[in-house]
Amino acid sequence: MEKFTTPSLPYEYNALEPYMDEETIKVHHDKHHVAYTTNFNKALENNPELFDKTAEAILQDIDSVPEEIKTAIKNHGGGHVHHSILWETIRPGKENNLPEGELLEAINDTFESFDNFKEELTKASMTVFGSGWAWLSLDNGKLLIEKTLNQDSPYSLNHTPLFGIDVWEHAYYLKYQNRRNKFIENFFKIINWDKVQEKYLNNK
Repeated sequence: MEKFTTPSLPYEYNALEPYMDEETIKVHHDKHHVAYTTNFNKALENNPELFDKTAEAILQDIDSVPEEIKTAIKNHGGGHVHHSILWETIRPGKENNLPEGELLEAINDTFESFDNFKEELTKASMTVFGSGWAWLSLDNGKLLIEKTLNQDSPYSLNHTPLFGIDVWEHAYYLKYQNRRNKFIENFFKIINWDKVQEKYLNNK
């Protein structure tokens, strides 16, 4: 039985400056993500057979999870998986940060233009009430923008999340306070489009 672990960051804490600050990354990764992973493992302790599955597969089959741990799995398993996606799909930023290749073609086909896509994802991010995520996901090979509350997962909707914007306040409040719009605007500068395209090509 091998427990789930919090992945290490693929960059230094300060690598995402000035768009994400060092202190937020430290707290977000070392405190929030570690707590999600720890509590996910704790929730699974009495059902060790679930450790044989991937975390994503557990969320995909959430209806088969024992009722007494279902809420904990949604909250902490979702938090673990979603943050694991977050860290690998952001990178040190640049002003003109755009996707390329097949992913850009798919975005243009689905949303008519990258600008339309950006506008729709921004709107989704801004209209999450309270805590949650806005996602670019795949549904049977087709791109879609969706939002989930708290740590509810696209995987539980049988979708594959390619990347998400975390709009829980702990993701941005130290630097941006109530200016979620500015945080979202800057988030587009740190998306790791190479990794997002890799995930798209592997799952379409």
